[in-house]
Amino acid sequence: MNDLTIIVPCFNEENSIQNFYNEVIKTLTKLSEKHNVSSKLLFVDDGSTDNTENVIKELASNHSETIDYIVFSRNFGKEAALLAGYKHSKAQYTVIMDVDLQDPPELLEEMYLGIVNEGYDCVATKRKDRKGEPIIRSFFARIFYYIMRKFTGLPIADGARDFRMINRLMLDSLLELRESNRFSKGLFPWIGFKTKWLEYDNIERSRGSSKWSFFKLVFYALDGIVAFSSLPLIAVSLFGILFMLLSLAMIILVIVRKILYGDPVSGWPSLVCIILFTSGIQYFFIGVLGFYIAKIYDETKQRPQFIVKNSSFTKDNI
Repeated sequence: MNDLTIIVPCFNEENSIQNFYNEVIKTLTKLSEKHNVSSKLLFVDDGSTDNTENVIKELASNHSETIDYIVFSRNFGKEAALLAGYKHSKAQYTVIMDVDLQDPPELLEEMYLGIVNEGYDCVATKRKDRKGEPIIRSFFARIFYYIMRKFTGLPIADGARDFRMINRLMLDSLLELRESNRFSKGLFPWIGFKTKWLEYDNIERSRGSSKWSFFKLVFYALDGIVAFSSLPLIAVSLFGILFMLLSLAMIILVIVRKILYGDPVSGWPSLVCIILFTSGIQYFFIGVLGFYIAKIYDETKQRPQFIVKNSSFTKDNI
């Protein structure tokens, strides 16, 4: 019998959990009957401030044979929740799935068959379109994926979801990556392996609202770029050279005008504008450097990516 673990990160999802369980268990029952697959749901409560923890515990007490859970001491972020799930999954196949039902459970069977029958290491999903999303958010999302592909050279698919199934070998490879600042959309293509993509129409959340604000997504995108590319640092150096050459040309121009026309240096308002502009560029470049240094600092501290408050696992397995 093959076994399957579904990692379900949760943050303030008290109204979605029961509905998610009711829908997913239908597919898991079919998998068990048709393909003899034993499945478990692993809920990871990422420091929720609502009643999510109690809802998960009550559900686990009623269905202990199919549900495990981990509760963080505070909010550590989705990447930490995924890592906790990876570390606790002992199954042959592991699935990442959101609790909002934007990841259609009916695809689980096709994912499973893609790995077992077709020889893929991973079956991942991406949306055909972004119907239902705000236009501005969709625009910046496409820009982000384009920049990531150009900066990193990784085949990060536009519209890629976290929803995917991976085999044991791929999961063990993910666990070998020790960095604190994790970016899953980059980690999966970086480790490689044979991946099959499934496309589906965008599905709106069944309940609740997204916990990802526009600015959270922006910083998440910056984390991804910094984690997988040094091109921003190269760009900073090139801009520095460009401005140095530009200033040298302007100095030569001023000297020539003085020699030929006796034109004194004038126009202090334009000079102030130039100084302010170049100062702004310098502060921006310092910020880019600072972002990289901050990530290095985080790595050197070697703090744990998450702290478990309680779980359904025994103490030896936490």
